[in-house]
Amino acid sequence: MSKNWVMRRVKEYLVAVLLQRLAMLVFRRRRVFLAGWLLIMFVVIGGYVVVGSSINSEFTIPGSSSQNALNELQRSLPRAAGTSAQIVFESPAGTRITEARYQTAVEASVSQAKKAPQVAAVIDPFTSKAISSDGRAALAEVQYTVTRTDLDSRSLPALVNATGPAEQAGVTAHVGGSAYGSVSSKPGPSTVLGIVIAFAILAVTFGSLFAAGLPLLSALSGVVVGSIGVYLVSNVATVSSTAPSLALMIGLAVGIDYSVFILSRYRSELGAGKSPQEAIGVAAATGGSAVVFAGTTVVIALAGLTVVGIPFLTVMGLSAAATVAVAVLVALTLLPAIIGFAGHRLTPLPNSRAARRERPGAGAVVGERWARFVTMHPLRTIAIVVTGLLVLAAPALSLHLALADNNSAPPDSNQRQTYDLVSAEFGPGFNGPLTLLIEAHPGTTPTAAATAVATTVKTLPDVATITPAQFGTDGRTAVVSVIPRSGPHDSATTHLVTTIRAQAPAMAHTDAADVSVTGPTSVAIDVSDRLASSLLPFAALVVGLSLLLLLIAFRSIVVPIKAAAGFLLSIGASLGAVVAVFQWGWAHNLVGASATGPVISFLPIILIAILFGLAMDYEVFMVSRIREAYVETQDPTRAVIRGGRKASRIVTAAALIMFSVFASFINTPDATLKTIAFGLGVGVLIDAFLIRMTLVPAVLALLGHNSWRLPHLLDRLLPNLDIEGANLRQPGRHPTPTAQPELAGVASPAVSRPDRLRRRHPHRLSVRR
Repeated sequence: MSKNWVMRRVKEYLVAVLLQRLAMLVFRRRRVFLAGWLLIMFVVIGGYVVVGSSINSEFTIPGSSSQNALNELQRSLPRAAGTSAQIVFESPAGTRITEARYQTAVEASVSQAKKAPQVAAVIDPFTSKAISSDGRAALAEVQYTVTRTDLDSRSLPALVNATGPAEQAGVTAHVGGSAYGSVSSKPGPSTVLGIVIAFAILAVTFGSLFAAGLPLLSALSGVVVGSIGVYLVSNVATVSSTAPSLALMIGLAVGIDYSVFILSRYRSELGAGKSPQEAIGVAAATGGSAVVFAGTTVVIALAGLTVVGIPFLTVMGLSAAATVAVAVLVALTLLPAIIGFAGHRLTPLPNSRAARRERPGAGAVVGERWARFVTMHPLRTIAIVVTGLLVLAAPALSLHLALADNNSAPPDSNQRQTYDLVSAEFGPGFNGPLTLLIEAHPGTTPTAAATAVATTVKTLPDVATITPAQFGTDGRTAVVSVIPRSGPHDSATTHLVTTIRAQAPAMAHTDAADVSVTGPTSVAIDVSDRLASSLLPFAALVVGLSLLLLLIAFRSIVVPIKAAAGFLLSIGASLGAVVAVFQWGWAHNLVGASATGPVISFLPIILIAILFGLAMDYEVFMVSRIREAYVETQDPTRAVIRGGRKASRIVTAAALIMFSVFASFINTPDATLKTIAFGLGVGVLIDAFLIRMTLVPAVLALLGHNSWRLPHLLDRLLPNLDIEGANLRQPGRHPTPTAQPELAGVASPAVSRPDRLRRRHPHRLSVRR
């Protein structure tokens, strides 16, 4: 047995054969695999009950100027590096907060606030003269000794209770500030509604309530392991509040889809007369190959977020990637076990709609009629689809990125009301102050350095005021807060940060001090800049990855290029829809957006990573059925029509299920998750229906045989993954599980060289003919 022969066998049959054998093993040992998964779920749930979770929503960006300054600030002046809160006191209409009765009550509340847990200092509004222009409102600043993540559960409620004296005097008190993070989101009624809708779609697709329940059962099992596992990881790594919800959303959506791909093929093989064990083998080798390929692309794309170098985004990507990996394992090892218990009961009933669709000579279904229409008008179809998607993508040209803050909190929340009141009464800059870390040079006192720097910074555009300096314990550090005239998301504030940093070398010379800009607003600006600069390289990485993977999967030059172009169109259209709704405000009330403004900084890169994988789901499943038909018929147009008949119903169901899952998260109060869910929902619909089921068939029909050509050199170098499982059905090669003549020592029938060549490289022979 030569080495070349072994390598050829490995290259041609590794994926399909291994998946076939794995599925048949699971089918035979279904009790063992089911017990194994139940044990895993028991351990994960038990671990969560015992140790709980430790969610951390702090945004950090190692190596950035703002983060380096913040680290130094935590060493020399911890109270200035901790989180902060705001209390806005508002007297009744027609009065002034400086009236004796109101001022006394406010000062009493300030005194109580100083005694609240973890409070380092409270700046009295009458001392700092933080009084609104109409005299009705006063702003007290509360500084904590710890970051927001380390706040005790009693700290913020105690601060609210401290406003009691002011409230008793008739003063309205609003408590907010950066100490109040984004609203976390947990599964609720809307998520359950999404699952119910998914079940209804599955019931219509399969024509069986029993069959409809199996994908949900396997997907929910994977979600339990994946999402709860993310909560467990939060005890040893920094996990943001959005990460578990994102993992749940992605895991549930892909888990159902992957199970649908395998289950639909299994029922089709049962209907063709195969035994349950044979049917699950073929289903795993074909639909399972598509699942492995698509799941791998999702995992790689999400894990690729680590290259951005932002910890919270890295953990978010790895959490979602791990959940997708669990969904793939569940589809390959738990679902076949469940199917093993069901056996023949999943066979479509003889007179059912599902059975009639599989009969020879059955009438055309909607997907087949649509594919036939597209192949009749390929150029017109391509022109209309591309033009429409470019129009939808146009708003993305004005994309403005920023991190979420209390402006995106629910309108009835305390932090949102405080945010709006501060902006209206004191100016938007008070919601986004900049912290200047001033380090005096030897021979200069920190007082003199702070005074000189403050004098210089006051002359810069967009500076409203500068607060009195605070001094560190090292004898050389001072901190001042710069209040911009513009809000934290305005370009003017970003320009001010850039200007201060640009003039820092000059101030080091004239004012004898090193100056750094930090604080939540500065960190958010740095995060947005890092993400914006990483967007194009990451997109290029993902597109390049798609070209390589599809080149290997389908052994074609046209398929990868067409898939990458379609992916870019769907990403552009999705971002355009997000900008139109959440930034421009078009119909934002319909999705429950409480405010319009910049798009979440990491949304584009998250959309690229996730939609790439989901697009590959539909690309692989759709094109594999078309290529399977092409291998059998050698007629490109007929292959597109037959592939549309076989795949469109499942792709439609999978897309609608995924959309219903994403749509169920749009109702969440978490603005970050709401935007991500909306972008993914729109992206799935566009990619499934306009790209994969319309543009792809049109391109394949237009190019004909050229769609499946591969240069001779690549043909020799690339492995043949055979994701459509064509080789499993060749006589004399990989016999059916029941016969297994090779395993019994019986020689396989001889196959002539032309037949061997035709089966390995059908595209080459088709061109010659």
